[in-house]
Amino acid sequence: MPVRPEPSFKEEAITETITTPAAQHSDVLTISAGNLEIPTAAQPAQIYWGRATVLVSIHLLALAALSPYAFSWTGLILVLVGHHLFGMLGVTLGYHRLLTHRSLQTPKWLERSLATLGVCCLQDTPARWVAIHRMHHQHSDCQDDPHTPAAGFLWGHFGWLFYQNQDHHTLSNCDQYAHDVLRDPYYFWLERGVNAFLVYAAHALIFFLVGFGIGWSNGGSAAGLQFGVSLFVWGVLVRTVVVWHGTWAVNSVTHVFGYRNYGTREDSRNNWMVALLSHGEGWHNNHHAQPRCANNRHKWWEFDLTFQVIRVLQMLGLATNVVARKVMPTEETATSQPEVEPTARAA
Repeated sequence: MPVRPEPSFKEEAITETITTPAAQHSDVLTISAGNLEIPTAAQPAQIYWGRATVLVSIHLLALAALSPYAFSWTGLILVLVGHHLFGMLGVTLGYHRLLTHRSLQTPKWLERSLATLGVCCLQDTPARWVAIHRMHHQHSDCQDDPHTPAAGFLWGHFGWLFYQNQDHHTLSNCDQYAHDVLRDPYYFWLERGVNAFLVYAAHALIFFLVGFGIGWSNGGSAAGLQFGVSLFVWGVLVRTVVVWHGTWAVNSVTHVFGYRNYGTREDSRNNWMVALLSHGEGWHNNHHAQPRCANNRHKWWEFDLTFQVIRVLQMLGLATNVVARKVMPTEETATSQPEVEPTARAA
């Protein structure tokens, strides 16, 4: 069965560079939320009006769910289903473990399908999401970390999205950190104009039209409009907001609250609540200790739903080269543990 071709550069250039212990790192801080300035590339602080408008609008439109007119049990169920379909398969599996860390390989058609589900979460294009996340690993909880809560908890959660960051909006920077992703013609096409947003808009329209068709067939145009609105509000808008905050909680909550299995060079934490909301991503200290590992479960109680999906794909022959966990000293036996982190592509 065909699988994704190997990147042209060495895989370890992304995620396998072993850093020196934290005590020897020149730019590492023992942080408590709020003791860093925002990234240099985001200064002086200027609102990114395009993105800010979208973020605020989606949140406000999602409040339509409070209206009885927009409610349906089908719509409510679609939030849960969509959270797993788009959030887990698209963002957690597709964007994060597959594209960013290359924790596994899949056939190209499956990789692109998962990435498309990620695009339908409105969390930026695959290449830009990958680039920002690799920057996060390279500069974790230092000033150049795009979303460290060390610059303020709300900054780490969503504040960073509202401001211009020169490192995020140039194709050259994206190419430096996500060259392997941009080599794919489909992902490069998503970078052009508003193509990625059109994919999101198209999937939202499909939700409405399917709802309208079902409602119309059962009760005419009025029933069709009501059911279409319900599926759009709950299945798209509310689900988008839920997935957003699940992802953002990994950036914020799991760098402030929780326990540590490993003495990594930043302040990552394991948080069971975030793990539930983000399908295993909340075991964030485990992830920072071994970014390429496909399984974030390092203790018996740390359930990782996304890895269970990977295991199913593996049994079906759709996932190969799944990166296994390495045995490492725990926090109890090592307080200054070398970390595996991503590095930028050579210019």
